[in-house]
Amino acid sequence: MSLLVDAHADIAFNMLTYGRDYTRSIAETRALEAGTATVKENGDTLISWHEYQRGRIGVIFSTLFAAPARFQTHATESQVYKNFDQAHKLYSAQLDVYHRMQDSAPDKFRILASKRDLEQHLTLWQDAATEAVSRPLGMVILMEGAEAIRELSELEMWHNRGVRLIGPAWVGTRYCGGWKEPGPLTDDGRKLLAAMADFNFTLDLSHMDERAAVEALDIYEGPIVGTHANCAALMPNSNTNRHFTDRILEGIIERDGVVGVVPFNTYLKVGWSRDKGHLRDEVPLDVVASHIDHICQIAGDALHAGIGSDFDGGFGVQSVPPEIDTVADLQKLASVLQARGYSETDTANILGGNWIARLKTNLP
Repeated sequence: MSLLVDAHADIAFNMLTYGRDYTRSIAETRALEAGTATVKENGDTLISWHEYQRGRIGVIFSTLFAAPARFQTHATESQVYKNFDQAHKLYSAQLDVYHRMQDSAPDKFRILASKRDLEQHLTLWQDAATEAVSRPLGMVILMEGAEAIRELSELEMWHNRGVRLIGPAWVGTRYCGGWKEPGPLTDDGRKLLAAMADFNFTLDLSHMDERAAVEALDIYEGPIVGTHANCAALMPNSNTNRHFTDRILEGIIERDGVVGVVPFNTYLKVGWSRDKGHLRDEVPLDVVASHIDHICQIAGDALHAGIGSDFDGGFGVQSVPPEIDTVADLQKLASVLQARGYSETDTANILGGNWIARLKTNLP
């Protein structure tokens, strides 16, 4: 199996919101949560440390995420903010979670904040002598929604604590329009991008409204990616600004970025909804491959597509293609892509190599 990189995983949010312990097995967590409000709202978990090992998933982008109070649900009330000070506190607490994971279980979790960290980590995963033993999961820290940044001077603190990617939006923020709340970059957003470039943060366009993303592609001087987004061209009449238009895909590719495709049925078939009783079988894994292929066709190569699962980001096993029972099953994409004519080298790049190449370039 190729080394797989998952560019979006809401680990800390789920630990603090639902009390999930990702060192437990999938079976144990699912049994403990059976019949609870957690499953009703967020579905059955798709991830655990053991499944990352089984699926040879060596690196994930671990998110810092909280929602503004206007999007609060009962289950998520502990992770919503009413002002920027509250956002700062919540995001800091989530970052503390990742540092505690590393400090308490260095054999299981490791924050990757530099090229040196990455190279040491990859050596461990690629060393044949360690194949029979467990290896730590590498975590690259991604801030999703930037309202935790109260002042631009705080960027240095976030960088020193290991944050390496920033997405200015989830929904609309003071920095730019976002999902469900469209709009352009604001003056604060332009100032944020200029300050981010001083630290070479990677800009994540995911969730940014197209008007904001187009301008960001034009003015941001650092690296640009889309960690978790699907192709608007394959989702006609979806009535959402959540997907990337070809214009945005072309811009990311021109900037030598990568786009992580999301295996979430609602983002793969227009109108699909778990709440409406739709079946997983309606959205086979081949549809995920179609979104990957669309990116590759625009690029003219297989060097700009990847995976950004968004597990457990508001959905679970009930809302992903039927071939996927846990995150380890993302490896099945290799055979699906090869059936479409992709080479082993191409599939290895899509599953992880493309993200690794950007990290080797962009990490300090």
